Amino acid sequence: MSTVLPPRVTPRRRMPDALTPASLTAAQRQTVHMLASLLLDYPDAQWFERLDVFEANAVTLPDAVAEALQKFLRRARETGASDLQKLYVTTFDMKRKCSLYLSYYATGDTRRRGTALVTFLDAYRAAGWEFDAQELPDYLPAVLEFSARSQSDVADAVLAAHREGIEVLRAALEGMDSPWADVVRAVTLSLPKVDQRIRERVLALVNEGPPTETVGMSLPMPVFRSVRQGE
Repeated sequence: MSTVLPPRVTPRRRMPDALTPASLTAAQRQTVHMLASLLLDYPDAQWFERLDVFEANAVTLPDAVAEALQKFLRRARETGASDLQKLYVTTFDMKRKCSLYLSYYATGDTRRRGTALVTFLDAYRAAGWEFDAQELPDYLPAVLEFSARSQSDVADAVLAAHREGIEVLRAALEGMDSPWADVVRAVTLSLPKVDQRIRERVLALVNEGPPTETVGMSLPMPVFRSVRQGE
């Protein structure tokens, strides 16, 4: 029966399929994370000038990862700079479940966010690096760059601690057939398989979204875009 009213009951969203991790060497994992770091950045003119370089590195990776990254690069070329830039803004700046800031999935707009951001800074420093960017320290491209450059256990721990956020981001992007879903898919293929506890938490976040408490909190000033090794 048709109706002009919006539906009062909607189906719960499903979890994205669990992916079997790709078999990667340390160098290949480093390449995946650096490529994903760059591909998840805003696609400005310089970004488009690097497409051939991105593709040349993507083809060196195992098939499942290479195919995901090449699919994204094809869609980027087909979409073109102007339309891809508009799509980037509407995707990552206007949709709560597509945030590129990892702590947002766990803390949302609550007073806990500030503490979470400080934790990221502490993690960088514990590995002997300093965060030097205009973004906040939980920015996924920066975290992936940190992982690629440092190849440290600390970076692995940061990604593991925020795996739920990465999976929620992948679910949201796949659900809207976003080009960037393939980039996050490549990242997921480089990480250990999620266990049942994480899957249950991801399913809750997929359906409920991040916490939404609104408070007059004070966040650290945007800090430090490249991650550089401390002196």
